[in-house]
Amino acid sequence: MTEPRRDLLTVGEALVSLRSSGPLAAGGPLRMHLAGAESNVAIGVARLGHRAAWAGRVSDDELGEFVLRQLRAEGVDTADVRRDPERPPGVMFLERRTADVSRVRYLRAGSAGAALDVDDLRAPLAAGARLLHLSGITPALSDSARAAVSWAVRTAAESGIPVSLDVNYRAGLWSREEARTTLTPLAGYASVVVASTDELDLVAEAGADEHGAAADLLRRGVSTVLVKLGADGVRAYTVDGVEHVPAVPVTAVDTVGAGDAFTAGYLSGHLDGLDLTDRLRRAVALGAFAVAGHGDWEGLPRRDELSLITGSAAGTTLR
Repeated sequence: MTEPRRDLLTVGEALVSLRSSGPLAAGGPLRMHLAGAESNVAIGVARLGHRAAWAGRVSDDELGEFVLRQLRAEGVDTADVRRDPERPPGVMFLERRTADVSRVRYLRAGSAGAALDVDDLRAPLAAGARLLHLSGITPALSDSARAAVSWAVRTAAESGIPVSLDVNYRAGLWSREEARTTLTPLAGYASVVVASTDELDLVAEAGADEHGAAADLLRRGVSTVLVKLGADGVRAYTVDGVEHVPAVPVTAVDTVGAGDAFTAGYLSGHLDGLDLTDRLRRAVALGAFAVAGHGDWEGLPRRDELSLITGSAAGTTLR
């Protein structure tokens, strides 16, 4: 079998993120960034030296070009991205309301990214990849996006491409009942399922506690269930048992994007052939990089920087 030209293929919606350091109602200054769960993961994996691709739709205007330029600058393959001349970009506004609280507003209804359909994914899936990663955000955007994600997950699994699914539930996009109806069957095709403790019931047996939900997923063929615990790190469930790795202690300045960074770290470790413990350690290390810097992905490390977060004391200046 020919080796696929990509290590990781991600599918989803990329957003133009306009960030303000103060209240939006007061007219605070805005800075433009790239955001999006799957594109964040692609960037995190690419920074660690893997061949990562992102597939989806972007608007055929300057903002769509901004998205593509940002991804290309980070080494992410965008060859299969479709430019949509009829739909606007998805936009996200983020305001730092207090030192500890940020608020997010979205303008994504009818966006190019939300119009994703099965035909957009035929070429990237045919090109192959060592891993496919998706999140529960994309199928919540529209009926066509839901059909596209379902098709991609089934096609990848049937083709022998391992699937990573991050639940990533967003209450503003759909109800828990709607999410459960879509995500529970999708999880059965996944090799890796990533969820926080309050998301497990969206992909596993209703009413089960964490251990019961993980056991249900493992019975259905999932190889690894990763339960994100925030400041407490991560618990991983496999047929061999349960493993806990604590978080890396850092000064948190921005928690947006931490979950995507965690997933990128784990998938990078998988691609490198690391054992479970070392994959989890890399995952929590990337999560720490994310919360210790501003932006969804801007502070993520290159491979030669991985030891910075664990090997340097607070306040260290490297000269």
